[in-house]
Amino acid sequence: MSNQINYKKSYLPKDILSGIVVALVSIPISMGYAQIAGLPVVYGLYGSVLPVFLYAIITSSPQFVFGVDATPAALVGGTLASLEIALGSEEAIAVVPVITMVTACWLLLFFVLKAGRLVNYISKPVMGGFISGIGCTIMLMQVPKLFGGNAGTGELFILLYHIWEELDSFNLLSAVLGVGTVIILQIARKKLPKVPMSVLMMAIGAGLTAFLHVDRYGVKLLPAVEPGLPKLALPDFSLILLDLEEIVVLSLTIALVIMAQTLLATNNYALKYNYKINNNREVLAYAAGNVASAFVGCCPVNGSVSRSGIADQYGCKSQLMSVTAGITMVLVLLFGTGLLKYLPVPVLTGIVFSALMGILEVDIAKKAWKADKKEFGIFMAAYIGVLILGTIYGVVLGVILSFIAVIIRAVIPPKAFLGMIPGHEGLHNLSRHKNAYPIAHTIVYRFSGNLFFANINAFQEDIENALKEDTKQVIVDARGIGSIDITAAERLVILKRNLNTRGIYFYLTEHADAVNDQLRAFGASALIEEGSVRRTVSLALRAAGVNKPYPLEGIEKAEEYSYVEANERLAEFEWAFGESAGEKMEALADEVGEKIVHSGDYSIENIIKTESDASWGRVGLFDEDELINRLEVYFLKLEEQGYENIEEIEAKLEERRHEIEEKIKDLNPEALELLRKHREEIEERLKERNPEYFEKYMRMRENTTH
Repeated sequence: MSNQINYKKSYLPKDILSGIVVALVSIPISMGYAQIAGLPVVYGLYGSVLPVFLYAIITSSPQFVFGVDATPAALVGGTLASLEIALGSEEAIAVVPVITMVTACWLLLFFVLKAGRLVNYISKPVMGGFISGIGCTIMLMQVPKLFGGNAGTGELFILLYHIWEELDSFNLLSAVLGVGTVIILQIARKKLPKVPMSVLMMAIGAGLTAFLHVDRYGVKLLPAVEPGLPKLALPDFSLILLDLEEIVVLSLTIALVIMAQTLLATNNYALKYNYKINNNREVLAYAAGNVASAFVGCCPVNGSVSRSGIADQYGCKSQLMSVTAGITMVLVLLFGTGLLKYLPVPVLTGIVFSALMGILEVDIAKKAWKADKKEFGIFMAAYIGVLILGTIYGVVLGVILSFIAVIIRAVIPPKAFLGMIPGHEGLHNLSRHKNAYPIAHTIVYRFSGNLFFANINAFQEDIENALKEDTKQVIVDARGIGSIDITAAERLVILKRNLNTRGIYFYLTEHADAVNDQLRAFGASALIEEGSVRRTVSLALRAAGVNKPYPLEGIEKAEEYSYVEANERLAEFEWAFGESAGEKMEALADEVGEKIVHSGDYSIENIIKTESDASWGRVGLFDEDELINRLEVYFLKLEEQGYENIEEIEAKLEERRHEIEEKIKDLNPEALELLRKHREEIEERLKERNPEYFEKYMRMRENTTH
């Protein structure tokens, strides 16, 4: 039995009561589903004993109910019809357990392959439409039995035609009993959810037969059921040769449905009650249950959402509920089958019909309609596909449409042009916020999806169409871009060059550092080398020479507002260049130092300007602090070559270092401590790599600070 943590004695009465109620509710439902699967009704009771015991022992779910259920039964019944095997015949009784055993073999294979994780990739609209289509198909099959006719088989139009033909068998009392049962159960579901009304209706139906003899007025009754437990027998596998391909494919479909539907529902309960499910162990439990079902001659068994809901209503806390339900069903088979012959077929059909109404995923359809019409379209495609084309083709159609929807989302991800709201931090969608204004001469474009060959055209066109005559910089907020491909990398380089020729800066910002690795791998390292890849939007604006408070289009005087990002204090070079960050920073220091020497201007203003004009562009505050350290080393090397004015340069560099500390302190006092730790790491690396220069560097720092 599934592991129970902190099981309390107070749970025992609830588990036993819920098990008894589940068993009583299962009697009419499982008998009805057995008929749908082409078996005599007693096999529904057989499938509610041994399979339930095995499931209870193996499952990791403390409260889910397993047994004869609608979807597998309908799939089996439809297959028998396609094989031209009469429902309820001796041939059907022989073939159905073979289908069940092959289904169990597929589930065992899923267990070995640990395929339970695949349920995460099944779209909920596909599953909802599929289950709803199955439910409606079975309901249409059962409609004639509500008014005294015979059940039909096939798809939508065949079933509708069958209902029309069966009107010749219409019996008013049968219709009153059948439709009345459905109405009463639906009302009770809302008004009296904890009352096992289906059991009461079964008792009322049996009473009407015993005392009023409704069968004398044309109402059909269930056939007599012989008492006794099921006999175990190995299925006759030679019957697979009747139609090997159809039986194997059907069994695979049933196994997939059992795994997907039951795992999804079981995990929903786990989330609701805050416990964990072992998906692979669950698949093993499903396989074991179906092996047992095959040995007792029953159809494939599945998790029951409706009966699990009943068990939940009665406070079920453990699989003692399933054990109790199995024992109750044993007692029914031994001592209660004589009462079943009094049950009117329309009442049983009404109970099954009402249960099927409970599996229709109307809520999913409503949510999809409100939230995303594409999701609703996928739901309806799977639903209508099952109704018109049949179960297998319907679900295949739904899955295909689901994959198409995934492709569409990847090709056309959410995207927006961003601006600022005076007095507020951050960037906001210009189309969603009327009080948001674009940053002057700037396009900030957010693309929330991976960039690859199928959407790079749209990416480029969006940017090019947004350009104005006064645009000076284009900044891509790429926080939603987790990866790129070689096509996208090449096009980004081309886009940057095209914009640069028009005097427009291009920056890619906010993305994960793995994207930088991909850019280098795909030959687009120029974007990084030339400073077009920046850590944040604010750093890109800073590199483009746009300072805070940012000028906004349509506002003459920019208000004082804050736009500070936590990431602004990070070391951007390490993010962009990875392991080669030290080499790149040293090369930048050489480039900047050479330009300063060539200009002969050692002012702070010229130092900042020279940094901005360098190949990378203006660096962030953290990186500028490191750049100053490396510039000091650069000028120490020049001093050895006889270069003068070193003290003047060092004084200016120290002054700039102090300004950086004050700015970082204003941004975030904690960041100043991070800066100092970062500086210590740089000095430690210098000490390891070049002890001689480290000593000179420390003496120079000491002389300057004093």
